[in-house]
Amino acid sequence: MTRQNIFVVGLMAVGKSTVGRMLADSLDMPFYDSDHEIEARAGAEVSWIFDVEGESGFRDREEQVIDELTQLQGVVIATGGGVVKRQINRRRLAARGIVIHLDCPIKKLLARTRKDKKRPLLLGDDREHVLTKLMCERGPLYAEIADYRFVSTEQSARALVRQIERKLTDEGIL
Repeated sequence: MTRQNIFVVGLMAVGKSTVGRMLADSLDMPFYDSDHEIEARAGAEVSWIFDVEGESGFRDREEQVIDELTQLQGVVIATGGGVVKRQINRRRLAARGIVIHLDCPIKKLLARTRKDKKRPLLLGDDREHVLTKLMCERGPLYAEIADYRFVSTEQSARALVRQIERKLTDEGIL
């Protein structure tokens, strides 16, 4: 029996890649990070793609990668934070697997991104304003497609993965 796909969504720095990778390892499922797939195909970092092609160019690449990856079977995929901006991505994610929304308080995200120079949307002066705005814009879109929501605060990524596994097991998904 083929396992269902598991897609991890949420704002930047909530732990999608870390939790997704650990969840995939624990469940013995292949793991993909959509941003890394985009970078590998483009031969350039996300920040460079944003600089050269703009956000629209990046989102076009992301849409293609999401379409391809979500058609695989029995995989865990960590998505980029803005994947939900396009309705086609939301439809594909919701229809092709279980969507896990990782959420995190803004103060925690600020601490996690304090020295980060690779996130194009956080290169300005007021990171708190940007993160708050993104949460307000994208929060309802994550909620629209999420099958489950987990808040990552002070617990370790390993503890969060165990919590997700327990919930999915209790629901008969695993």
